[in-house]
Amino acid sequence: MVEKTVADLQQFFRISYEVSVIEDRNWNEEWEKNYEDVIVDENVRIRAPFHDPDPEFQYDIEIKPQMSFGTAHHDTTRQMLEVISSKDVKDLSLLDMGCGTGVIAILASLKGASPVTAIDNDEWAWENTKENVLRNNLELDNVLLGDASLLKDKKWDIIMANINRNILLNDMEHYVASLKDPGELWMSGFYEEDLPVIKERAESLGLKFISAQAANRWVAAGFKK
Repeated sequence: MVEKTVADLQQFFRISYEVSVIEDRNWNEEWEKNYEDVIVDENVRIRAPFHDPDPEFQYDIEIKPQMSFGTAHHDTTRQMLEVISSKDVKDLSLLDMGCGTGVIAILASLKGASPVTAIDNDEWAWENTKENVLRNNLELDNVLLGDASLLKDKKWDIIMANINRNILLNDMEHYVASLKDPGELWMSGFYEEDLPVIKERAESLGLKFISAQAANRWVAAGFKK
């Protein structure tokens, strides 16, 4: 395959290449060696199945990430976990929109939020969330495959949307319509320079800005109804 590609391209370019054979090894083991746990704060730790549990943490969450976003290594996920960790969510309904591994929904459920719903439009993430829920001995009320169209005629006290700038702007109207009054919408997945346009859109929909935090240019921002 490589030889044919090179031969085709040599009609137009001068090409040289080298082939190196990498020694076969247990790549899963190599991945595990380099996959570190995440300390969110003094109460929350996110770990993989091959990490030993640590009873020092009140919420020691086991996540097998597979190919899903949301291992808490990324600043946006970690910031959203910090928000949940800092809040009293007991008996509040919560939506984890764009749930990835489901880690935000899992922490919320462990802290007593109920009912908790997790939604992702990626089938792999949907399956992964269901698996991770079971890993933490939980039963979530709804783990759904789909997009913002699933929010119609539903209401939550808190909506956590860790996605990206464009989808947040496009779907924010649906989030606001699905937010109880009073209620809070927390969003992340965008840069500091995007915060003004996020705020403008949220305020145009009747929300009031609560606060924002940034890490390595990534922002998590909260608004209330």
